[in-house]
Amino acid sequence: MEIVRGDITMQQVDAIVNAANSSLLGGGGVDGAIHRAAGYQLLEESRTLGGCPTGQAKITAGYHLPAKYVIHTVGPVWRGGNAGEADLLASCYQSSLELAEKHDCKTVAFPAISCGVYGYPLAEAARVSLATVRDHLLAHSTPALVRWVMFDPAAYAAWVASAPSYEPTEEGGSTPLSVGARQ
Repeated sequence: MEIVRGDITMQQVDAIVNAANSSLLGGGGVDGAIHRAAGYQLLEESRTLGGCPTGQAKITAGYHLPAKYVIHTVGPVWRGGNAGEADLLASCYQSSLELAEKHDCKTVAFPAISCGVYGYPLAEAARVSLATVRDHLLAHSTPALVRWVMFDPAAYAAWVASAPSYEPTEEGGSTPLSVGARQ
């Protein structure tokens, strides 16, 4: 697992994950950036998918992106923490990882799902995402690498602050985590 600052649309990975809205037809933030970088074909394919419920994921080709695939997932809107947000956010990561595995993606890059306009608190989102991905990686051999790519300095800081609890231990109880500044 890695946490880096950078632009997710530039990642040389098998799949990038899009923090999408339920229509899957593009929007602001990382969703808009991915749609712009991938080209009009992404919108055309997304129209055929019929949207996506919160906590689920769907996959498309990457088109003009370096990544072969875009995995679109719809994160929860933050409603104070008592409306099942953590379970829905964990489901976003789990559903995305399951699609990556099904499509033989060895490397996957995630943004900070639900942390933009959906208002999910950064520290809580980091905790949920790191725990969900760690648990998946401990039980599955694919993907071999999961990278969080943070454009926003505050999101990067939140993930890094949550990372120490996921460093490897002498007993081998955790998945190794690397923190760096790769673009």
